Amino acid sequence: MPYDENSSRVDFFGLSIEQREIVAYLRKKFKLKEVCQNIIYKKIIQQTAREQGLLVTPAAIQIESERLLRERSLEIGVNGVDWLSEHMLTVKDWETETQESLIEQKVAEFLFSYEIEMFFSQHQADFDQILLYQLIVPYEQLAHELFYQISEQEMSLYEAAHLYDIDERRRNCCGYEGKIYRCNLRPELTDIVFDAGIGELIGPVNTHQGSHLLMVEGFIPSKLTTTIRQHILNQMMVQWLESQLNNMLQHNQAENSE
Repeated sequence: MPYDENSSRVDFFGLSIEQREIVAYLRKKFKLKEVCQNIIYKKIIQQTAREQGLLVTPAAIQIESERLLRERSLEIGVNGVDWLSEHMLTVKDWETETQESLIEQKVAEFLFSYEIEMFFSQHQADFDQILLYQLIVPYEQLAHELFYQISEQEMSLYEAAHLYDIDERRRNCCGYEGKIYRCNLRPELTDIVFDAGIGELIGPVNTHQGSHLLMVEGFIPSKLTTTIRQHILNQMMVQWLESQLNNMLQHNQAENSE
């Protein structure tokens, strides 16, 4: 067993590691705060679920556990158990994590489901999407030269991105960025891009990343899809958890100062 709650050691495939070593490592790598924060978040969610009587059935846990494994082309069987063991988890650990995820979703729905449509209507433009191609080069002069060559049809934006982009992923994708929400674009690019025509070459636009050339392949008006609904719900849940944690910390500080 990789982890025993009653032991001060963790078994790493036959090698023993002290839990205090793990804590020290996380602290030095600036990860301990995030881990502690997420543990407190889990406690807040569990307490809220208990107070509101929110439960998930064993059948729901099993169905969701199996669904998540199938997403990884695994099943509860030899290959699934082996995969869990490779990640130092047991089937019980996996089912517990699944239960906690389902409870979190229930708490989020309980708290915020009635607010989602109003939030979407107030921020609908933020969820407009574009199909975007982009190349970024380190120098504005090079961007101007490429703009001229593309405009004169000496090369395409796709070829220029493949040859000159500073980012390996975009080079390999010939500049394709994919579907991007308005709210995820850099502020200095948003209005320029959304005011452009389809297929229009845009730029150069300078940011701290470099000099950009862009082209919009299509506009996708926002709709309250299942994906966007879940995105909004997640945002609300994160903000609520942050608020709850801040209240707990302030209360604790006030008690300690008395």
